[in-house]
Amino acid sequence: MKTISRLFRKILTLIQYLLVVVFILFEELIWEGIAEPIYGYLRSLKVLQRLELFVSSLNRYVLLTLFVGLFAAVESAGIAAGVLLVNGMVFYGIALYALKIPIAAFVFWLFRVSRERLLDFGWFRWSYEKIITLFDWFKALPVYRDTLEKLASFKVELKIMAVKFRAFLGRHRSLFSKRFSRLYHHLKQTLNRSKKS
Repeated sequence: MKTISRLFRKILTLIQYLLVVVFILFEELIWEGIAEPIYGYLRSLKVLQRLELFVSSLNRYVLLTLFVGLFAAVESAGIAAGVLLVNGMVFYGIALYALKIPIAAFVFWLFRVSRERLLDFGWFRWSYEKIITLFDWFKALPVYRDTLEKLASFKVELKIMAVKFRAFLGRHRSLFSKRFSRLYHHLKQTLNRSKKS
């Protein structure tokens, strides 16, 4: 019985670590690396500045319907992309997920622009606060902090390896370029001599 209990705990810990790694990778690579720059670009567009005025003039029920509809579509696309990936349709899964990112950035922009008006709905405010509380709880877990520290040290190691690899390439590239330069000058001198004679 103890063996089964120990095995179950190990499997549960592994699942926790996998979920945390997926969450961190999503947050760092997908959101901070791709979606946030798209969001920043969208904010700078004059078209969206005009659209912001239009959004602020919308009826709050229309605004809520628009936001919830787009949010549901984005989340459904993410789930569908996951299903495609699990079923071995990697290209379609990645393509669908890539398509979802700019739309997600737009939904995030829409939420930022209309946040106060959306939070006027009691159930929406309650849901939003519960989600924020859930994220805070998740980020406070020891497994989350431990994984974050391990990933940070792994990133440092990767950067050190990249610097060493570039230095290695630089040394060998300079040797190659010196040899190539010598060969070029030797061939040039040989051609000049043959022209003179």
